Amino acid sequence: MSSYFELVGFGPQGWGPALLQGLQVTLEISVGAFLTGLFIGLWVALIKLNGPRPLARLMAGYTTLCRAVPELLLILLLFYAGSMGINELLGWLGHTEVKLNGTLVAVLVLGLVQGAYASEVLRGAIQAIPHGQVEAARAFGMSGFSLFRRVTLPAMAPNALAGMANLWLNLLKDSALISVVGTSELLFTAKQAAGSTRQYLLFYLTVAAFYYGLTLLSNLFSGWLERRFRRWMPSV
Repeated sequence: MSSYFELVGFGPQGWGPALLQGLQVTLEISVGAFLTGLFIGLWVALIKLNGPRPLARLMAGYTTLCRAVPELLLILLLFYAGSMGINELLGWLGHTEVKLNGTLVAVLVLGLVQGAYASEVLRGAIQAIPHGQVEAARAFGMSGFSLFRRVTLPAMAPNALAGMANLWLNLLKDSALISVVGTSELLFTAKQAAGSTRQYLLFYLTVAAFYYGLTLLSNLFSGWLERRFRRWMPSV
């Protein structure tokens, strides 16, 4: 037990600071990608429901592609293709190549993938709103963003919370896939520690405990949030 705390602690031989730094990167990537995916998913859902037919078909193709191709492959394609595309654009504009920030690229890549799944959750939540509520709001003169902010968003939120909570938990795990492009998140740091000390089981079980703890905290928060949103809704 003492050797365990020496390896994962904060002493001279401990990997505690590095693991906490990896945990921070994991949370930064997960939160950033979740918010990015939520923003993208909301717009994609609205376009698929009310947008022009060609644009709606394009969005449908985007969601189908992201759900059909393995996420690891999508991450590799988007990471390297995106990096090459940005540097080629900079070269065409007469600028030198830049090395992109790994965390920022990870947020954008996972956000694009997350947006495809979020759009389906949000689309279903919007379609679950009783049509009479929207018609009543329009009868009072609401339209556009005012209708969305005052009627659609409050009514869809309780229906979308469970699905979005599941997407958040999946995103926490998917953030580990970013390690394939060299981002030093939690699992990547654990792999380095395990390779350095040859204590593979010790560090992998420690990281598993980190992810389990994050899941428990996420479940508590999502449960509290769902109760807050549903407190004014009639019980079934």
